[in-house]
Amino acid sequence: MSKKELLANLTEEQLQKVRACKSGEELLALAQKEGVELSDEQLEAVSGGCGEPRTIGPCPQCGSSEIDSEFDSEMPNSRSGYHCKCRVCGFDWDIV
Repeated sequence: MSKKELLANLTEEQLQKVRACKSGEELLALAQKEGVELSDEQLEAVSGGCGEPRTIGPCPQCGSSEIDSEFDSEMPNSRSGYHCKCRVCGFDWDIV
C-alpha cells in the first residue's frame, strides 16, 4: 500500500493527528494507538530506516525556524525525503 492509499483510508480526525506529528516516532506511536497496521516498508519510511535522522534547518528563503515538514516516500527518481514549507514566508522546498 502506498502512502497515498494509506492516507486515503484515514478519517479527517486521523489526518489532523498525522499532520500534528513532528517526528517519525510520534507518527509510529499514533499509528499504533489508532490500530493502523504498517508494512515493513512503510515502517522503515516513517522511521527513516537505519540512517541518521534528518534535521530540518531554517527556511532557505527567510531564515525562519517555523517549518512544517512531511515525509514523502514518492519523490522523483525513486527517492524519499521531506517536503517543507515555511510558515512565515510560504517558501516550499524538498530535502532528499
